[in-house]
Amino acid sequence: MRAEPARAHRQRRRRADASGRAGLATGPRRRLAASQLAPLAGRLTAVPPSEIPLQKLRLPAGFKIELWAHGMPGIRAMSRTEGGRIYAGTRGIGRVYEITDAGGQRTSRVLVDKLNQPAVTYHNGSLYVAAIDKVLRYDGINANPNAQPVDMTASFKLPTEQHHNWKFIAFGPDGKLYVPFGAPCNICLPGDEYAQIRSYNADGSNMQVVARGVRNTQGFAWHPVTREMWFTDHGRDWMGNDGPEDELNRMTRVGQNFGFPYCHANGIADRDVRRDRACDGVALPVATMGPHAAAMGVHFYTGTMFPAEYRNTLLVARKGSWNRDQKFGYDVVAVRTDASGGNARVTPFVTGFMDASNNSFWGRPVYMLQLPDGSLLLSDEQMGAIYRITYGG
Repeated sequence: MRAEPARAHRQRRRRADASGRAGLATGPRRRLAASQLAPLAGRLTAVPPSEIPLQKLRLPAGFKIELWAHGMPGIRAMSRTEGGRIYAGTRGIGRVYEITDAGGQRTSRVLVDKLNQPAVTYHNGSLYVAAIDKVLRYDGINANPNAQPVDMTASFKLPTEQHHNWKFIAFGPDGKLYVPFGAPCNICLPGDEYAQIRSYNADGSNMQVVARGVRNTQGFAWHPVTREMWFTDHGRDWMGNDGPEDELNRMTRVGQNFGFPYCHANGIADRDVRRDRACDGVALPVATMGPHAAAMGVHFYTGTMFPAEYRNTLLVARKGSWNRDQKFGYDVVAVRTDASGGNARVTPFVTGFMDASNNSFWGRPVYMLQLPDGSLLLSDEQMGAIYRITYGG
């Protein structure tokens, strides 16, 4: 076989790096190949309460956090039925859990497993389960926990690429189901089916792309007053310890572009996928959430248990970095803005999952769920646990 000319080989390598389909494009560039940084393995076995150091967590004065449920490896986003059952998805372990509160004692079982990164949401009496390659609906599951699923996959016409395609799903105030489709790479030209958020009717019809340029959102919520969608977005990796930062975005109209792959964070042009005036027309974030912070679930607090200053405050769980020498995140922060959504102030809410003195962590907070009494549940993917946050004045 004739050797490939050097110039043609270099061009082919550049195309591969831009597309994200070849080795180093989704990992470190060639000069970083010796880096010891790598995604952190989850603890995918049941963890007993004695191994969960809850006493290390710190909250503002008057708040209390306690272990509410445990033994659910890899637990992520939660959704609650009107009868009080909680369903939760996972990523790497492929399970959907059902958690039942039996008068102060929580028990759990696996509703379904062997799915490809399932997420859940409950709406109008039905539990929706969305995996990368499958959508299921469990009708009447609150009254009948053994309800059999309806396979809705064909209606949603899911694309096949898997990178960054874990599905956080939720119904919006308009009754539409919102589903993200992350970029199929670390950094690339993603194609028309990716790096976007879509909405669907509950039956999977009437698909609409509501946001583009969204690399990897892991959570969104709607402001209780304005009904605008706010969402997190993970910045790309392998551009250094300090950026680009994760984003907290606000969607003020359908069809906005949030920058990926050309523009990141507060207007940083990408060094690998380039175009002139990379950030022109891009909706910049309300706030940046820190370098490689893995900003996950968001929740607008609407209860009355917490002090009045928390009403309509956005809480953001930051799972914590891996693509950074000094770890960052591993906490929950409160984000407050002015009436127009500007001048964001980010303050600590739950800390203590990480020890900066020795660059270690023990837990990774990911999602929140508000209970009817105004208390807040917080899931910990690393410990496979749910904590309950209350306020006592």
